[in-house]
Order: sequence, then structure tokens, then C-alpha cells
Amino acid sequence: MVRRAKPAGSGVALATTGDAPLGSLPGVGPALAEKLASRGLLTLQDLWLHLPLRYEDHTQLTAIRDLVPGQPAQIEGRVEAVERGFRYRPLLRVTVAGDSRETLVLRFFHFNGAQAAQFITGRRVRCYGEPRPGGHGLEMVHPSYRFIAENDAGQLRESLDPVYPAIEGMGAQTIAKLVAEALKRLPPASELELLPAELCAALKLPALRDALIAAHRPPPDTDVALFASGRHPALQRLAFEEMLAHHLGPAARGNAEIDH
Repeated sequence: MVRRAKPAGSGVALATTGDAPLGSLPGVGPALAEKLASRGLLTLQDLWLHLPLRYEDHTQLTAIRDLVPGQPAQIEGRVEAVERGFRYRPLLRVTVAGDSRETLVLRFFHFNGAQAAQFITGRRVRCYGEPRPGGHGLEMVHPSYRFIAENDAGQLRESLDPVYPAIEGMGAQTIAKLVAEALKRLPPASELELLPAELCAALKLPALRDALIAAHRPPPDTDVALFASGRHPALQRLAFEEMLAHHLGPAARGNAEIDH
């Protein structure tokens, strides 16, 4: 599990841009800002340092017939059957068929009527989750999914998808979109960087801007085990930055930037 970095609002500001309130982001009104504030997320910088818990690989598709139990994967197919049951607890059971007619069962125990109504027979859907043996072959429980229009080429992602810590009253996609908007406002590396390039090279650490991008948008060939263990250079750089924040006050940082 990748641990979320402590919001830097409690330490040194990384850049003037980072002090902008989250209300400056599109779609963030008072109610949403209050939910974010409940998790200590007040500024753009706080979202820059709101690191993912884990990642999902939406950069490739796996045929249903090639799924391996216990190995997370992304599949694409069409809704073949939908069943709702309430024998012991609410259950939504969706059967998805691949191009070769192989099937996969999606199970949802927490859902609402609107969500269930989206699963229409014949509709094209792409799902990501961990397959496991079930009563009728492999199944995924509460996978992430999205529907794809018939005229959509279904372009795959170019980087791993981050999954962020949950915030009460906010969906996972909303959190991801807000972080993405905050990342668009990252200043140039020269405005964000505190460490001299020579020191970064000596410590084998990436530039701060590169570390933030890597932590939120790792490329497909990233060894996610390094993130899980905290050994990835991007996380080590962010941890180093947090350590500096505890030792540098605003005035000290200002002096350091002038020297730099």
C-alpha cells in the first residue's frame, strides 16, 4: 500500500501556486470544499501530495479466457445477462461475454437502482478487477467499470490509473479528477524545485515535479511493488521533501531559494 504523504500545508509551501484554495478548481463549490477540508485538503498543494493507495493497470486488455485467478486484469465484453437478488442481502449479478463467447460474472453487493439499470443486455463494458473462482466460472466482485459507446475506439490508458484514499461523500472518480486538475496547475520545475540539481543527482533522486507526476501517473512499465514498499525514487524524493519541510520555515526556504 502506498501511504499518502502528509499535506504540505502544515509545512513549507512548495510554490506560490500551491497555496491556491481548492475552490479555484472547476466544480469545487462550498459543499465539496468542506468534504475535502475534512481530510485536511485545503489547497492545490494538498492535492499534489494526496498520493494514491494503489494503482490499476488500464493500459491493456486481457481476454476473459486468459484471466488468471488472483491476478488483477482489465477485460472488455458485452452484458449478456443481469440478475438482481435479495435472498440474504442485495445482490447484482452481471454476466459479461467476450468476443469468443467466454463469460465472466460481475458481482455487486452495494449498488443502487440507477447503477443496476445501466447494465443493459448487449451494452459494451470494460471492467477491471481481481478474478476469482465462483459458482459459474470466474467472477469479479465490485470491479471498477465503464461503459463504452459503439462508436468509441476504446483507447487504452497511457499510464496506470491511481486509486486514492476514500473521502466520505465523494466518489473515487471525483477525487481522481480533482487531483488531475490540480496537477495541471503544477508550476515549471524551476519554480517548484528547492534542491540543487547536483544534490538530486548525488542522492539519485528525481526532480520534485517529476516525482509528483510519477507518483500520480506512473507509466505502464512501472514496478508498482516499489511504490508499495516505499522504495520507488519518486516516493523517496517526496519523503525527503517532507523532511525538509520540518526543518525549513518560510523564511528559511526563501533564503534557500535565493541562494539556489
